Order: sequence, then structure tokens, then C-alpha cells
Amino acid sequence: MPYATHDGVRIHYEIEGDGLPGIAPVVCYHGFTGSLDEMYDFGYVEALSADRRLILIDARGHGASDAPHAPEAHHVEALAGDVLAVMDAEGLARPHFFGYSMGGRVGFGLARVAPERLLSLVIGGITPFAADPAKIDRRVATWRKGLAAIEPAMARGYGAAWTPAMRERFLANDLEAMVAFLAGLKTFDCEDVLPAMIMPCLLYAGENDTVFYDDMRCCASRVPGARWISLPDLSHLEVYVRSDLIVPHLRAFWGEVEGSL
Repeated sequence: MPYATHDGVRIHYEIEGDGLPGIAPVVCYHGFTGSLDEMYDFGYVEALSADRRLILIDARGHGASDAPHAPEAHHVEALAGDVLAVMDAEGLARPHFFGYSMGGRVGFGLARVAPERLLSLVIGGITPFAADPAKIDRRVATWRKGLAAIEPAMARGYGAAWTPAMRERFLANDLEAMVAFLAGLKTFDCEDVLPAMIMPCLLYAGENDTVFYDDMRCCASRVPGARWISLPDLSHLEVYVRSDLIVPHLRAFWGEVEGSL
């Protein structure tokens, strides 16, 4: 079980696929409360690993990575640094980065702290804009009620994709680490990085994502040359599950990036 260490925090990751000549590796980063297992569950690994090397990362506080309980340990620059530590451990100079939801936040963080390390950036279901602190406080209060109280909402959001294994992993999360991450969102604001995101970028969201869709479409319009994909009739979590819809866009985008080198 490989690990990289950044600022004393051990970050678990896995490698899938050997990659073919001329096909760049991809760093994959999951959403909040999840783990790298979701990339297997939702079919991304099976669909992409035949010709690409995939580096799947457990975010700090998630999966088999260490789980710090201090909100300041979860600021976006720290999470971006975790990715760079994994990249350095694996000798990755400039991979593609693919992150959904929380993983997309980390993508914006990477665009700020190390844009030269990104061959391209794919971000789904998130924006770089600062959140209302009062909303964060309300969300923290909700999560303080415990994982068992949150689980029914997760099950409704994922629908049939919410398997017993996913439920078990969710309930095994470190609640204090989850709360620390949410509290740490008060420091998140990457809006200033948008005009400087000159690496090839693909951004996407579901049209039924009532939290992020409008802001993400606005965000895409402010990133130079960004490709924007709107997915009809899908909510935030439904988009994440539908690798059958997302992977063709990923393959086409990455192929174009590599073809232009």
C-alpha cells in the first residue's frame, strides 16, 4: 500500500495501468466523504486503465490517508501539496489532473501553487468561489449530528449507486476530520486564479446541480480557452456516477492535448 508524506501527513494512493507510449498519466481525485474506491465503483478505472497509468489518491481525512482534525490542516494549498508529494514519489513531471467536487477544489489549488506541473486540468462539479461562512457554519452543525444522521441524505443523492460497500465506507469516516475539512472551507477562495489558468482545461457540471451549475458555467467563461460541458438532467452526485457519459469527453480532451504537443 503506497504512501507519500507531506507536512507529516501520510497520503495513501494506488496505481492502475501501465500506460502506453505517448499516453500521459492521470492523477484522479475523489469527492468529499469518499475515497479512491469510488473511481473503481463508478467505472473510471476499468474504462481508463487499459491505455493510461492512473494515480488514484485518498484525500487527507479520507480512505487510508491520515486524518488531521485541525481545520487549518485542510486548506486547499495543503491538499494541493499532498498531490505534488504523490507526483514526486512517482516521478510524475506533468500528468493530467482529474478531480470531481472536492477533487476539483484541489485542482484549482494546484492551478494556483504549481501550474507548471499540470499537463491539463479536468474539474467537475465545483467552483473556485468563496462560500458564505454562515452556510459553512450551518453545514458543520448538521454534520455534528453524526454520520448516521447524514447517511440517508447520501443514499438519496446516489440512488441505486449507493451500495452496501459505499455505505460501510461512509460510516467508517473520521467525523472530526470531515468537520475539520468543512470548517476549513472558510479559507477557500481561488477565484483569482481563473485568468491565469492557461493550461488546457475541461470543466463540466450537471444541469440539475442546484448548488454548483450556474457558478461553474460562469467560472468556465472566465478561464482562457476552457472547454465547458453541460450535462442535462443530472444532479451533482448523478454526474459523478456516470462514467459512461464522462469518460468519452475525457478521452477526447486528453487526446487533443497530447496531439498538440
